[in-house]
Amino acid sequence: MRRLAVAAALLVLTAVPARAASVDLPFTTSDGVRLATTISGAAPLTARPTIVEFSPYGRNSGTFAPSNAYNFLLVQIRGTGDSDGQFDALGPRTQQDVAELLRWACAQSWSNGSLALNGFSASAITIYNSLHLPLPCVKAAVLKSGTFELYRDLIYPGAINNLVPDAGVMGLIGAPALEQSPARLQRAPASGLDTLSGLLGTGLNGLTHDTLDAYWRQRGFQGDVNHLPILMIDGFFDVESRGAFQAYQALRGDGARLEVIGAHDSAPKGTDGGVGDMQAWFDHYLRGAALPDQPRVRLWMSDGDREDDLAGDFVRYDGADWPVPGTTWQTLHLGAGGTLTAARSTPAARESYPQVSSFALNSDPYNTAIAGGAGLNALTTAFPVLSDMTVAQQLGRSYTTAPLKAPLLSAGPAAVDLRLASTAPQTNLWVVISDVWPNGTPHPIAAGRLNSDFPRIDRARSLRDPQSGAIVQPYGRFDQRDPAPLGRARTYHVEIWPIGNRFRTGHRIRLTVLGSSDASKPSAPALDTITVGGRSGSRLLLPVLP
Repeated sequence: MRRLAVAAALLVLTAVPARAASVDLPFTTSDGVRLATTISGAAPLTARPTIVEFSPYGRNSGTFAPSNAYNFLLVQIRGTGDSDGQFDALGPRTQQDVAELLRWACAQSWSNGSLALNGFSASAITIYNSLHLPLPCVKAAVLKSGTFELYRDLIYPGAINNLVPDAGVMGLIGAPALEQSPARLQRAPASGLDTLSGLLGTGLNGLTHDTLDAYWRQRGFQGDVNHLPILMIDGFFDVESRGAFQAYQALRGDGARLEVIGAHDSAPKGTDGGVGDMQAWFDHYLRGAALPDQPRVRLWMSDGDREDDLAGDFVRYDGADWPVPGTTWQTLHLGAGGTLTAARSTPAARESYPQVSSFALNSDPYNTAIAGGAGLNALTTAFPVLSDMTVAQQLGRSYTTAPLKAPLLSAGPAAVDLRLASTAPQTNLWVVISDVWPNGTPHPIAAGRLNSDFPRIDRARSLRDPQSGAIVQPYGRFDQRDPAPLGRARTYHVEIWPIGNRFRTGHRIRLTVLGSSDASKPSAPALDTITVGGRSGSRLLLPVLP
């Protein structure tokens, strides 16, 4: 039940308030499938700039309420909500629907020929996946959260199946489709079977396609022929946080901006979560208003703890790009007995821990954050041990710096080069970075994960430290398995998702290696052994802002 509760909290969307005028307008695609759409705006519905959102979550699932200067078109994608057809997990047919529907919308009487796209999570993923197709009349987009590559950003991060979010997504998509089944069966009996088979097939495909194959490549970014200026909004603790950072790096040449203020993980108290900047973005590109003079990258960083960040205790930092120009990566070596230091210790040592599932609320900050708005934040604030690493670290191996003599601002991708052997043919590598306060409490602020069957990386697509040349954001090769021989150590490059935190004076930085989160598909019980110290010992590459 606990897992189901967490999954049900996934991708909670803010419904668009009712507008003065609202009309349902079915649209028929080129293959004959009926899509449900709703156009709303100030009465009367006259020609205006129109913001379009494609959603799998049924009626009233829009995630932004624009001013009365705009109309808003909500499209329920095929096989979901009130729409007919088969859900294809935001694949090629849905992508084609996006292009066809936008062409139709541009010519309607309530459109002045200028369209923009809005998306949050699944509706943002739909747009990222469709940018390789011409999108008629679209001038700009605001995409909040969402994956750039569905496989590595949500469903299989580090090639480890993210079971709870996967189930949560399917549950939230399936519920409105099932609710609408009676009306759909009356209107088009055959469509009911299409909807059911599409949802079941998507769930099955998500489990059977466990490597990064053609199925997943069709459900990720495939290029952008539209060159849209996109405002990307996300949070450092978001369940899909990696996607926005990757999207910004790929699309910054077209005028993209990145605002890391919060998404599924909620926004800090005292902020608007980026709503004002979203409206300004649309006003500029659809109505010609001046765009606020802001840096291209704006960061709201935690100050040692996720819950305190949401309560308003955050650190602001701006930059001209991502990673922020001038960022350096500090190398911290894991040492025998739990040290984490700039100097490599000698001789080499080997330290073991059991591969057993760890409590997700401790070791999985991204999946923990999505349940915060459902009441979990109040619970973890009242009982901090539920979400800090005090309990979970007992079953892993922890490596800790000395107390910091000055504050350290850390923002950027990070990596762990982990030298490891296992008694099992496959094991899940799971690492957590914590901010250890002077009272000894470790607060998790970032994590990385990797299936040991995938040790190889694409060096051409990996990010290197421009000073040292070290790979600081490894781009894993997840297309082909390469199991390790039992008990043989090899080095794994573990990507840690973007971190944004200030470690205060007197605080310590801790890296914990432990069993994978119980929100993920578990690996077989095993004894995993880390090599520390010596020439081939494990190390952390931590970003440090200028």
